[in-house]
Order: sequence, then C-alpha cells, then structure tokens
Amino acid sequence: MIDILPQATTKYSLDYYATDPIFSTPVAELRNKAKSIVASLRGRTIWMVNSTASGGGVAEMLPSLIALMNNLGIRFRWAVIRSDRQEFFSFTKRIHNLIHGDTASGTELGAEDARLYEAVNFENVASFKKELKPEDILIVHDPQPLPLGQILSREMGITAVWRCHIGLDRHMEATKTAWRFLKPYLDEYRHTIFSAPEYIPDYCADRSTIICPAIDPLSHKNQELSVTKLTGILCNSGLQTQYEPIVTPNFKHRVAMLTENGSYVVPNSLGLLFRPIVLQVSRWDRLKGWNSLLEGFVRLKSSAFVSNNENKIQRKKKRLELARLILAGPDPGAVADDPEGMDVLRQIQQRYAALDPKLRNDVAIVFLPMKSHKENSLIVNAMQRCASIIVQNSLQEGFGLTVTEAMWKRKAVLGTTACGIRRQIRDGIDGVLISDPENPAEIADKLGLLLNNSLRRYKMGRNGQRRVYDYYLIFRQMSGYINLLEKLI
Repeated sequence: MIDILPQATTKYSLDYYATDPIFSTPVAELRNKAKSIVASLRGRTIWMVNSTASGGGVAEMLPSLIALMNNLGIRFRWAVIRSDRQEFFSFTKRIHNLIHGDTASGTELGAEDARLYEAVNFENVASFKKELKPEDILIVHDPQPLPLGQILSREMGITAVWRCHIGLDRHMEATKTAWRFLKPYLDEYRHTIFSAPEYIPDYCADRSTIICPAIDPLSHKNQELSVTKLTGILCNSGLQTQYEPIVTPNFKHRVAMLTENGSYVVPNSLGLLFRPIVLQVSRWDRLKGWNSLLEGFVRLKSSAFVSNNENKIQRKKKRLELARLILAGPDPGAVADDPEGMDVLRQIQQRYAALDPKLRNDVAIVFLPMKSHKENSLIVNAMQRCASIIVQNSLQEGFGLTVTEAMWKRKAVLGTTACGIRRQIRDGIDGVLISDPENPAEIADKLGLLLNNSLRRYKMGRNGQRRVYDYYLIFRQMSGYINLLEKLI
C-alpha cells in the first residue's frame, strides 16, 4: 500500500557545492560534523514518511535533503502513505486546520475519526514492514502518517521521530482539541521535531528539537536564471508569447489561467517581463489569505497618490496602472492530501468574476502544472524572479518556504505576523509585515509602500538573501538532523 519512492537524486553533489565560494564554508562545516556519525549509522536506513510526493513544502524539501544526506554517507529513503479514502484526507485536513486555530471545517474529533485514522495507517504498515529493519530510524512528517510510527514502534521496536511542520503560537480551544486527539499516537515516539518553540505541546517539551525548514539554493526552483533561460521558461510554459526563436521546446504541461466563466486558457502574456508584478504562490488553502489579498489589490488600484513632484505623481500613476496581481497555485486535483483546494478556488473565482472588467484584466489566477517536478519548479523560479513584490498573506503559517525562496532571490516580501513568517522576516529590514492579513486596507497601504519605493525593495531583498544564507539553506537543516541522529544513537 505504501509507496517506496525511487532513491532521490539531486542535480549537484556536495563536491560541486564545495567548489562554489558561496557554499564552500557551510559544506566544509557540515562534512566535519558528519564524520563522527557516519560509521555509527552504517547498516541503518533513515526513513522519511509523509503523505504526498508533490505539492507543499514537505514534498519540496525532501528530495534534496535525502539525496545530499546519502551523498554525505548517511542512508536516507522516502516513503509516502497512500489511501483511496477521500474522507481520510478530509479528516486530516480538519486536524491541520484545528492546529492552526481554524474551526471552519469542524471542531469535533471522535472515536469514529480515530478508527478511520488508524485503519488507513494500518493498511500502509503491512507493506512497509517488509522494507524495515528494527535498527532503522523512522522520521514521520505531519499528522497524516502519525499512527504508522506508533504501530511500527510497538510491533518492531523501531525508533520513531515525529517531524511536525505546522503549529500555532497561541493556545486556543481548537488547538487543544487537536493536540489532545494526537497525544496517544505520540506517546510511542522517542523524539519530536518542530519548526518553532511556540508550536511544541507541553507533553512533547522534554523530547523536542527545533529544525527550521530550508531551501536547496541550486535546485531548479532556486538556481540563478540567465535572461535567456528565464525568458525561455516563460515562453515554454505558456506565460509569455514567443517573439523570437527559442532553443528549448515547449513544456509538456503548460500553465493554465482561470477565466471569469470557469474555463482554463493558456495565458501567453501576463506581462511578467514588463509590468510591476505582485505575486503570491501557495496551495489553494483558506489560511493563505487569498481573498483578502485580492481585495487589498483592488483597493490599491483605486487609490490616489499625493506628491509635490509632478514627475513622481505621473510615475506612480503609471506604475499603479500597470501593476498586476498574480495568484498562482498548483492544479488542486494534483495535491492528494488537500481536499479543500477546489472549494477555495471557487470562492476566489466568484470574487474574480464579479470584478469590474478593467480590474479583472489586472488580476490573473494561474494553475501551475504538477506532473513534472522540474517544469513546475522552473516556472515558479521564473515567476518569482519577475515579481516586484512577493506576498505571503497567510493567516497562519508553520514556516513558509515561499518566503524563504523569495528572500533568497533578493525580492521584497510582504508577509504577515504568522509565526513561521515573522521568524524569517524582520519587519522593515528583510521585508514588511502585515498585522492583520484579513484587512484589505492595510494590505493595500503596504503594497503601495513597497511598490513605489524601489530603493527600499532593493535593500530589503539584499538583507533577506543574507538572512537565508545564514539560517535557512539546506546545509543548516542537514546539520540539525545530524545533531538529532547523534542523540538517538
């Protein structure tokens, strides 16, 4: 039942990173740290288990992490639980929402839920046990496969670690309900990993480690793009009309844009190379603040600028006139563990269809193809590099790798005070934070502040890239896992 994925590979080895003056120091430090543990782990496999192989930050991080850990001499593998029972993913989405304090999808977690939860995980255990040895180490990601680690720990004595990527920095009845429900499944786990100390429930406090998510700077999503390659990606994916011959062929799977009547078209020209672009790339999730961002942009477009300098007034008016909002996310049918995607999209589409036609031309709702991880990553990379401002208007955010990616690309980021985002962005230094992501007036005000101050955007982008280098590159994350493995063995 469980999917054992092929051994992850990465485009570049650690040797390649080490030859780059930017990465040579962190790679050397990482290798030195790993020396003491590689021999001790010989014969053991470290298994990463989650609920989807594509879509979302976990699936984004694991391939590079697993490949580079193997390159370091520590055997890592990746397994994904499977289920055809849609009610299972609806239930685990409810847990996800409750942990974030969101009660819109329901607040009750009862015995029937527990039976479904355990049954799906038990179905995955039988095939997985054949791959495991008692001395292996299991790192289970997020709530969906949580009972699997409990079962394997009991039946095989395997060391199980739970890695939680979500959380809320406030204790509410909704979060307490979720953590009470999960506690029995966590009792068998030897250790837990969280992205922020604020997320740790009391009963995990004495067996927890903080490891921040991280990006691979040379992955397809984060690598530098020459002008030729960037424009080639835009044309190959359907985001830009091709005016000149291009060496590379069109992608097999092209970008689609939602129209006001609900149909999909290849956009061909979103003005990414020419217009001021405000971009948000995320899952179609209510907690990502899509609707209030759209309302904020509408307010921005209708605002008037006041200045004593006539030339400045004209430039600001022209910039505002040309500004375009792009809301981009995955094909919702391609993300198996997020059943709410279509409902969220319907809400966005209804508001989009109701816009004045002139305003509607300045908003694009874009679906990113998911069938090719490489093509998807290159498309996101190109779009982020074309943006003037990258937004992450999350009501709650466990961490927010889209923020990390934007900062690495020296982009000004408009984020919120959600815990995962404010841990990355220092307000006014690496980006700008919104105190209320559901307040369109504040969003409009801060978008205007960034849009009309190119020097400020540049400085924030420069500071943001340095912050990612210091704290959120993959070498730092690997070091955290090595420290944990040393404790476990």
